[in-house]
Amino acid sequence: MSVSWGYTQQNGPQKWPEMFPQARGQRQSPVDITTSKTQHSGDLQENPLRWTYVPENTRSLVNPGYCWRVDVNGKGSLLTGGPLQNEKFILEQFHCHWGCSDSRGSEHTVDGESFAGELHLVHWNQSKYKSFAEAAGHPDGLAVLGVFLKVGKPHPELDIIARLLPFITHKGDRVTLNKPLDPARLLPEGKAYWTYLGSLTTPPCSESVTWILFKEPIEVSHEQLELFREMRCYDAAEECPCDETLNKQFEYGKVINNFRPPLELGNRQLREVDSY
Repeated sequence: MSVSWGYTQQNGPQKWPEMFPQARGQRQSPVDITTSKTQHSGDLQENPLRWTYVPENTRSLVNPGYCWRVDVNGKGSLLTGGPLQNEKFILEQFHCHWGCSDSRGSEHTVDGESFAGELHLVHWNQSKYKSFAEAAGHPDGLAVLGVFLKVGKPHPELDIIARLLPFITHKGDRVTLNKPLDPARLLPEGKAYWTYLGSLTTPPCSESVTWILFKEPIEVSHEQLELFREMRCYDAAEECPCDETLNKQFEYGKVINNFRPPLELGNRQLREVDSY
């Protein structure tokens, strides 16, 4: 039986180290990006980050109980360059984290500032490993592109997802995407980024991620975020785990505040690359 985790006081991030030993590690994510402590890296500048995605290979939208997630057939996708050097990573899935209001929701913060949400495009190292599961067990196995969300105009690519969310209200619900969705259009125009070595931000918190966080956020509308907040964290056959004593925000079993707070960077190097 799998251990049940979530974002309430009973099973949230503060409890994860008791359930998942890796969550106690020294290479955990997210972190606060303290811009005064970042280091410019000329070698990264000389080997630009490059990506290719196949919109037709974005397959289905699922509610795993703690976010929305788009599963991808990684064939034809490629992420390479920058801190990944010449190794080839392919896209496995992408998902999102958000808050109960437009002023919070991102996992990483910048000089202590939160954003309305954070997108994660999760890739695995095809140059060295045979599967996502195998790659997740190695320190150089995964690469995640992180994109901050700020409130503004509606995002057209995210709108494809937002319009389908009412069909995956409950945990375990899944729908096939009704039109191709291009992951490249979820990335900002500016290509400046921060990078460091970290972990998955959800259990088991495997310390296998090279993080690449774009400095420039993308815009989403308040209405799109409100559709995210209508998702439920429980199965349609279950009773709502509503409990006002837990936290008013979890009263209706909604998926909100599904972010892990920043952890200590410790002695890890935080590097940055300007736009190229």
